[in-house]
Amino acid sequence: MPIRTLCLTSVLALSAGAALADTSFNRIASFATPLNMAEGEDKARTSSAEIISATEDGMVLVYTDSPLGVVGRIDISDPAAPKPLGNVAVDGEPTSVTVLGNHAFVGVNTSESFTNPSGKLVVLDAVSGEIAQECDLGGQPDSSALAKDGSFVAVAIENERDEDAGDGRVPQMPAGYVAILDVVDGLAVCDSLVKADVTGLAEVAPEDPEPEFVDVNEAGEIVVTLQENNHIVVLNKAGEVQSHFSAGAVDLTEIDTTDERGAITFTDSQDARPREPDAVQWIDSDTLVIANEGDMDGGARGFTVFKKDGTLVHESGASFEHAVAMVGHYPDKRSDAKGVEPEGMELGTFDGVPYMFLLAERASVVGVYDMTDPAAPVLKQMLPSGISPEGAIAIPERGLVATANEVDLVEDGGVRAHVMIYELQDGAPAYPTVTSEGADELIGWGANSGMVAGEDGMLYAVNDSFFAYQPTIFTIDVSEQPARITKALPVTRGGHPAQKLDMEGITTDGEGGFWIASEGDAAKLVPHAIYHVNAEGEIEKEIGLPEALLEGQKRFGFEGITLLDGTLWMAVQREWGNDPAGHVKLISYNLESEEWGAVHYPIATAETGWVGLSDIVAHGDQVYVVERDNQIGDAAKIKKIYSVPAAEMVPAAPGSELPVVTKTEVRDLIPDLKGWGGYVVDKVEGLAITADGTFWVSTDNDGTDDSSGETFLWSFTQD
Repeated sequence: MPIRTLCLTSVLALSAGAALADTSFNRIASFATPLNMAEGEDKARTSSAEIISATEDGMVLVYTDSPLGVVGRIDISDPAAPKPLGNVAVDGEPTSVTVLGNHAFVGVNTSESFTNPSGKLVVLDAVSGEIAQECDLGGQPDSSALAKDGSFVAVAIENERDEDAGDGRVPQMPAGYVAILDVVDGLAVCDSLVKADVTGLAEVAPEDPEPEFVDVNEAGEIVVTLQENNHIVVLNKAGEVQSHFSAGAVDLTEIDTTDERGAITFTDSQDARPREPDAVQWIDSDTLVIANEGDMDGGARGFTVFKKDGTLVHESGASFEHAVAMVGHYPDKRSDAKGVEPEGMELGTFDGVPYMFLLAERASVVGVYDMTDPAAPVLKQMLPSGISPEGAIAIPERGLVATANEVDLVEDGGVRAHVMIYELQDGAPAYPTVTSEGADELIGWGANSGMVAGEDGMLYAVNDSFFAYQPTIFTIDVSEQPARITKALPVTRGGHPAQKLDMEGITTDGEGGFWIASEGDAAKLVPHAIYHVNAEGEIEKEIGLPEALLEGQKRFGFEGITLLDGTLWMAVQREWGNDPAGHVKLISYNLESEEWGAVHYPIATAETGWVGLSDIVAHGDQVYVVERDNQIGDAAKIKKIYSVPAAEMVPAAPGSELPVVTKTEVRDLIPDLKGWGGYVVDKVEGLAITADGTFWVSTDNDGTDDSSGETFLWSFTQD
C-alpha cells in the first residue's frame, strides 16, 4: 500500500505567491533521554533535555539534564540513528552548556538556598566524559556563551528570585552579575574571573538585575538579557558596560488572553505589554534578536530585533502566534499567561542563508525564519518538536539542527523528554501536514477527532471537548500540500455554540448536513448521543441512547459514526460493564424505523494500558475501524485499521445476545507514524475514505496540552 504524506511550504512565502522551497529542514530522528541511563538504573525516573550544544566536528551532542544532575551525550555520527554515549554527573544542577572543540563548559547550580546562591563552571570532555576542571563562579549560573575565537567564556549569574517570597517579585538579594573567564588551551582560567556589574541600569529593580541569557558576537561583545528587569545590556570582555536599554513594551492586538473559554479567539488586546526577553542572539556584530517569553508582568509572545544601541529594527507582534495557530499548535490553556512563550532561539547560517530557529516553549514548535534582512524576517517553516523545546544548536557544516525538549511525562504514563534532530534537505517540508494558512479568516484549530470524506472531495473533521465552547466542523481541502483547512463551521444550538458535546465522530447525511457522534461523560452531564446538524452547523435533532444500551455505560463512549444503507453505526471506544471481556459494541440506529441494535467487535488485548476503537467508516462492501492502544513512543504497539464485512453488520436488539463480527487487518499505522522522525503519538482518531478508495488518517493533538501538538494527516491506497 503506497503512502502519500502532505508537505508544508512557507507560510509567508505562500502568501507572497512563491513556489515550493528548494530546500527545507525536516526532522530525521529523535532521542529519548532515558536511553542515556546506564544499565541497571531506574529509567522511570524523571529526566530532561534542556540546553544543548555540539562538539566542533558536529558529531556529538551535549545537553543538560537538570532532574538527574547530569550532562547527557549523544553520538550523531549518523544523525538519523543517534546513539547514547551516557550521562556524566556534575554534582549539582546543570543549567547551561556550550562547547569549544570537545570541551563542554557547563554551568552548574549548587545553591543551598535563594539567599545563599552558589555555582561552578565544570569543563568536561564531551567524547570521553572525563571532567577536566571546575571553577567557582560565586553564584547561581544560568546561560553561558563562548567567544567566537574561544578566548573567553561568559556566564549569566542569575541568583534567581524565590517566586514564593515577596509576592515573587524582584528585588530579592543577592544581586546577580555576568561572570567572564579567560579560556586557554580549551580550559577556563579560574582565577581570571571577572564579575561584571550590571546593577543600577534598569528601571525595574535596578539593584537586582538577575541576568538571564548571554551571547557573544564576532567583536567579543557580550549581550545579556535581564528578563525580570525588562532590560538589555552590552558588555565588553573586561565587563565594562558598552550600552544598555529597556526592552520596551508592545501593544498587542488580535490575541487570545482567556484560557477558560475552551476556544481559540484572537479578539483580545494588551496595551504596553513588557517584552521581558529570555533568549538573546547576535545576528551580526551590530544587531541582536530577543525572544519575548515574559516573566512577572509581560511576555510579548514574539520576537524583537534591535541594534545594540537600542534602536528598534523589527517587532513581530502577534504574527508568530498566528502562525502557530494555523498549524494547530496554539496552546489555548496558556492564553491567560504568555501564550506560546517564545523562550529559546538559535541562529545559524546554512548555504549562505542566516536562519533563526525560534522555540515556542508552550506550543512545542519551532519557527524557522530567514534573517537575511533583520528588518523584515521571513517565516519559512514551522518544525514539530517534542514537548517544550528549551534549547537548540545549529550545526551548519553538517546541515543539522537539534532541539532539546524538557518535559518528561513519565509520572503520568506519557512521553519522555527528547532531543530532536533535523536536516536541511532538498524539497518541501514534511510538516505540517495540515494548515489553515490561506483561509479567508484566521482559524485556530486543534484536538481534531473524527473525520469523513464528503461527496465534494473535501474532508470534514470535528474537534473534541478540549474546545468545549467552540465545537467546530472543519472543511479540509486535501488537493493541496499541505492539506488546507478552508472553513471552520461552528456547531450551534439556538444560534449559540452548542454545549455539552464531546464530538468524536462525523459522517455526512447525503443532503449537505452531518451526523455527529458525541462521547458521553455522566460526571460532566454530557450524554452519549448522536446529533443531526444542518449545512449551517445548527443542531436540528438530538437522539439519546435507550436505557437498554446505557446499561453498564462508562465514560469511554462513541468514537466514530458512519452511515451504511440507511443505518447509522457508532463505534464504542471501550468495553462497557455488560460487554464480555475483549469485546466492544458497534451500535446501530436505523434512521427510518428508529430502531437501535448492536454487534460485538473483538478488540485486541494490550500488554500495557488499554486498547479501544477510534473511528468507523463504511465503504463499499466493508466497514473499517481504527483500533489503537493508549500508549506513546516505544511503548505503542497497536495503531491499526481493520475491516469488517458489511454483510456481517446485522444488529441484534439491545439486551439480547449480540453477534460477533470478524475482522481483518488492513494496515499497521505505526510505521507511518515513525516516518515523521519523532516518537509514535498515541491518538490516531480520524479515518476517512474518499470515493476513489483513498484512505485518510489523522491524529488528535490534545490541544497541545501535555502533548507535542503534532497533528499528522496522511493517505494511502490499498493494492
